[in-house]
Amino acid sequence: MHWSERRILLTGASGGIGRALAETLRDAGAYLLLVGRNTGVLEAMAAQAPERSDWFAADLGRAEERQALVEFAREQGIDTLINAAGVNHFGLFAQQPAESLDTLIHLNVTATLQLTRALLPLLETADDAWIVNIGSTFGAIGYPGYAGYCASKAALRGFSQALRRELADTAIRVHYIAPRATRTAMNDTAVEALNAELGNAMDAPESVARAVLDSVERGIPERHLGRPERLFVRLNALLPGVVDRALRRQLATIQRFAGRS
Repeated sequence: MHWSERRILLTGASGGIGRALAETLRDAGAYLLLVGRNTGVLEAMAAQAPERSDWFAADLGRAEERQALVEFAREQGIDTLINAAGVNHFGLFAQQPAESLDTLIHLNVTATLQLTRALLPLLETADDAWIVNIGSTFGAIGYPGYAGYCASKAALRGFSQALRRELADTAIRVHYIAPRATRTAMNDTAVEALNAELGNAMDAPESVARAVLDSVERGIPERHLGRPERLFVRLNALLPGVVDRALRRQLATIQRFAGRS
């Protein structure tokens, strides 16, 4: 398997983990169709390797723009989809504006599923196709201050697992990669301060991107990044009461920072 043989549609390419993935994949020789909403950033990124890059500005929450993207992807012969687009809101659930929750679920879940569904006929024509969904540790551990985000990533994890099993007799491989806390613009200063006070590690997006490529290369269907986080995911599945008690001890600190967000 060589990345230089892949033709990849990457959502969320203009920032955060998506942008780091774009740079890492470009260095690995892949052809990239960069998708996001920031036209200027996408154009500048594609210009760094014009012979192996193209871009498409789209609001994935809009059905007509998703359909236009699918048509463009068909022209490019895409054989890999990486769903990295998403949003995050840190704060107490009772204080979350209704429209923020709607936006979060619509982009993180609905738009991602609809784009994947629309691209399946194209991916089915490839001899070897991949779908890579970028999740979160919070897709497996419900964490105070992230109720809506946890719900969206738990949905993405379940979707990835079900789709992988549904496509088991096809040439399409489905991967779910769950980063832990990552230093991106999606995390505000309250998140940075909370993680510092609790001693929670935060990864650079570049290290997450390398781990994503490594996971796909090794054929790992589901991977949670970070050794302590993997342990807590397993513990949460087997003994959730233990995690309940651990987070209860952190609750006052989390509430203090969540109230600032």
